[in-house]
Amino acid sequence: MIGRIGRLSRPTGCFESATDGIATLFGGTDTSHGNISKAGSGGLLSRLNSGSAVSIFLLFTIDTYSAFKNPMSSIARFTQRCTFVSVFIFCACARTTSTAVSAGAVRPVVSDTAAIRNMVSRLDLERYKATIKGLTQFGDRRQGTDRNRAAVDWIEQQLKSYGCTNTERITYDYQPPPPRAGAPAATGNRIPTSAPGGARLRGNLMPTGVNTDSLAQPDLKLRALNSQAAVPGARQEVYCTKIGTTHPDEMYIVGGHMDGHGWGEAANDDGSGAALVMELARVFSSPDVQTDRSIRFILWNNEETGLNGSRAYVAQRQALQGKEAPAGSGKYPEPRWLGMIQHDMMLFDHGMPRPDRTMSKDQRPEADVNIEFQSNSKMADASQELAWQVANANEKFATDYPATVGQHMTNTDSAPFQDIVPSISLRENERGAQIGAGWDPQWHQPSDVYSTYNDQDFRLGLNAAQTTLAAVAQLTGATLRK
Repeated sequence: MIGRIGRLSRPTGCFESATDGIATLFGGTDTSHGNISKAGSGGLLSRLNSGSAVSIFLLFTIDTYSAFKNPMSSIARFTQRCTFVSVFIFCACARTTSTAVSAGAVRPVVSDTAAIRNMVSRLDLERYKATIKGLTQFGDRRQGTDRNRAAVDWIEQQLKSYGCTNTERITYDYQPPPPRAGAPAATGNRIPTSAPGGARLRGNLMPTGVNTDSLAQPDLKLRALNSQAAVPGARQEVYCTKIGTTHPDEMYIVGGHMDGHGWGEAANDDGSGAALVMELARVFSSPDVQTDRSIRFILWNNEETGLNGSRAYVAQRQALQGKEAPAGSGKYPEPRWLGMIQHDMMLFDHGMPRPDRTMSKDQRPEADVNIEFQSNSKMADASQELAWQVANANEKFATDYPATVGQHMTNTDSAPFQDIVPSISLRENERGAQIGAGWDPQWHQPSDVYSTYNDQDFRLGLNAAQTTLAAVAQLTGATLRK
């Protein structure tokens, strides 16, 4: 996790107090404890060009010298200079603010608190559990199988039943890559030696890997359901869209992947994230809910093979952003992307493995929703801002578990978006440092079945749903019709 860098609820470069102004002018932005920090992004002076900075320096140098000659006239001149510099900084601030809003794409938070609380209350633990259970009827939903295709059909039917009737599909071709020459053969679970995404492994570690042994699944019925092998060829993934009333040409993407593997039911990875997205689609599709901006709810396929479904979406749809079709129709098949919020493994936060490699059977009391952005991405600053807006929504609207923010987003469907648009992922634990260290023993294993989890686990996923729903409602200007 990383510490919070200031408060990102106002556009960069504008001051709410004299302390904020001084901090922003001379290099810091964190004044939350009355300190002028140097940990900010360089301050306003760093944004002025060298000629402007030299001009300001010379003006004050001349005034200081003149003060010895004629003190009274220098007071008037100094006042004029301060006025000039204030106007100059105000203009730079306005320019910086305008740039931040247009380039960052994370829109100011709009809060109809009563409406958002009403919408959050429509999320229900039993409904969330039932949606996960519905997904598990298709086993692990491995890509390239009949059970995967049946799951895509079922998801589309569910979305339509919620009122999100404008469903569409992305179709793409998936051909497994040939085995790498010299690559070691799969040998089952192994102790991890490094963490992806720039994270660092710490503490007790558990073996991780992907189960490929059908006999490791003791449930004979589930073993038979998962027996069909994947074949190369066409793949599909389904989405539906809540159309914005005033800005239909702009949208946030809310995603989770519906495929899995490991010979279980993929209940947590990623039935928990897919069900969350579906439940948000249900609430936002209510007849009395309207949003200023659009929201796309998408259930990715082929995540487990290397994010192929989300990569196909970016390849096919990125160039279509914001284009009205047909011209003059007011319809935008691919609204301009404002942000991407991914959900992947939402249920299990039982803490670090014990030294003997056993795990607690209960959700830890300090369990939290992990929100991650990628600090090495081209959109790192805007992604961090989006992460904190989602975390703030958790603080205000989630019922049980808090949220924390980290900078090592990795290995999920937000990655193909991270250099294009503000992108974050929500998880049960940090992907690199914790899940990658074996903190979830069900990960890609036969034990990832619905019956493994209890209501404490499911409630963590529900709190993630509350968090994203509230944040997206704020970002899209959601209101309730009277």
